[in-house]
Amino acid sequence: MKNMTLPLIALIALSPGTLRGQNPPDSSPHSVQFVTIDQGVKLEVLDWGGVGRPLIFLTGLGNTAHVYDKFALKFAEKYHVYAITRRGFGQSSKPAPEVSNYTADRLGDDVLAVIEALKLDHPILAGHSIAGEELSSIGSRHPEKVAGLIYLDAAFPYAYYNHANNDWTFDMLDVRKQIDALQAGAELEPKFVDEMLTSIDQLEKDMQEIKKELALQKPPYPPPPPPIGLAIHFGEQKYTKIPVPILAIVACPHNFDRVNVAPEAKAAMVADDRVRCTAQADAFAAGVPSAHVVRLPNADHYVFNSNETDVVREMNDFLAKLP
Repeated sequence: MKNMTLPLIALIALSPGTLRGQNPPDSSPHSVQFVTIDQGVKLEVLDWGGVGRPLIFLTGLGNTAHVYDKFALKFAEKYHVYAITRRGFGQSSKPAPEVSNYTADRLGDDVLAVIEALKLDHPILAGHSIAGEELSSIGSRHPEKVAGLIYLDAAFPYAYYNHANNDWTFDMLDVRKQIDALQAGAELEPKFVDEMLTSIDQLEKDMQEIKKELALQKPPYPPPPPPIGLAIHFGEQKYTKIPVPILAIVACPHNFDRVNVAPEAKAAMVADDRVRCTAQADAFAAGVPSAHVVRLPNADHYVFNSNETDVVREMNDFLAKLP
């Protein structure tokens, strides 16, 4: 089975700034505070005010909360709107780039700590891109603490994992876990060998697919993420049950206009992306009964910018129906 996640190389090409922390100038009418969520760790929290129920925006990889400086204003009249800059970026604290400091549950716990520190009552969380793992971490482990979750092109396998849509990161981590188990003294018996062969076979298929995708692009190839981005990438976890009301807005297929490849290569990338995003959106809709999945064709990964009117409409409809 193909790797059904939008590949990291395509995300970099589609979303300049996602891994480099680019954000628009700050001219938004918000206050800024720093919330201590752990020993030696503070997070930047923006507050646009408002008297309604709390709505918290979480960012994609590399961005700060200021990426919502314009978009947050669309909701400030009806909701008390916040946004959080995750650890490792912007003005928030930057623990060492070790995976243990940046696992999905660790990042989800950071958000829960902000909710507790600010005494927010059942907020709605809206997250873009990699923030999908934070939404799912919280929704899986502490559904009682949130009123709803909104995935802004964030419903990838790191947000909802199913065996039909493999993800090369998880497949790589599975091989690593088996190697670590051997190093820790696991018995090298037939079942273990069979499971390891299965994992290695799947990872080989993933790498062959990535090789084909790279062949469609012109050098130079996208650089790797910075160390903290890599720590987050390899700290992904598998979530399969998210029992809270959910809105998932999916760019499917994504807009590839900014990708510098030959027309036939671009057509192949669009076709491949359509297969990937359709399969993952179908899996999310089928596997998460509480989810309403909306597909926006030819939208950017930053769907709240490219399709602002659509996203605001869908979010307002969803928010209005929450108990």
